[in-house]
Amino acid sequence: MTIEKLNVEAQVFSSTTHGSSDYDKDEYFVMSESREDFAPLKYLLKKIPEFKDINSLLKIGFVYDSFELSNNENFQLWYEKQFSKKLLRRDAKKISIVYVPNNKLILDQIELINRSYEILSHEQILLNGKNLPTQLGEWYAKCIFGLKQVKSTSQRGFDFVMGDGKRVEIQVEWSDVSSPKGVKIKKTLVELSDFSVIIYVAKNFMIREVCFLDSEYVSRKFSNKGHTIFLKDTDVSTYFFSKSSKHFDKIINPITFLKYASPNLAMKLSEKLNQ
Repeated sequence: MTIEKLNVEAQVFSSTTHGSSDYDKDEYFVMSESREDFAPLKYLLKKIPEFKDINSLLKIGFVYDSFELSNNENFQLWYEKQFSKKLLRRDAKKISIVYVPNNKLILDQIELINRSYEILSHEQILLNGKNLPTQLGEWYAKCIFGLKQVKSTSQRGFDFVMGDGKRVEIQVEWSDVSSPKGVKIKKTLVELSDFSVIIYVAKNFMIREVCFLDSEYVSRKFSNKGHTIFLKDTDVSTYFFSKSSKHFDKIINPITFLKYASPNLAMKLSEKLNQ
């Protein structure tokens, strides 16, 4: 019902122009499920009192992307029509698109991809498929922790930032069993971040574990010689979400977390999240 209210309000807002308002300066624009209508978050907060801030939406399953990274062709046309002005690059860089992912479609495609990977691997065609699992794992992290993905000022391409501005380093491990050597993380990236998060993605592309660490702790305890840190399960398992609730306060979107968790992890998380 709540999401339906948002859809209706987005349609209402989009039905007339707002050139004389200051809504064009909003940082967040909520996209309807049809992907055709939008509304400034500031407008929606006035219309739907149960929402207090962006986290109110993230907690019920919304995620957000920097407009620059969203590949949303409709938004610029909508923006310029609504506000009777060009969307300048300096303004576009500040905007995020807030939306509900089509979870059923995504889960169906993950299942399809998993079957395809199994066949191609069995036929010795697919020997290295880490690009997709890495991007999927990063998307999981973005959903779970309400991260904003923004263009990086460095050469990395993009960064992940929490709502309070703290930077998060995401590392994705794609396997059913962790390597005895541990998860490899570049020391420089840990030093540049406030938190280091490992998303363990199973071969079937579901989340089998999540580990949330303070980067300062990682640097102090695991920074050996060289440019690489190896985090073994035996060293960090006490920070696995299946075992520890220490960083549960960082979970913004528990609904999405449970949707994409493996059955075993989901069962453990459900017990902890409901305590």
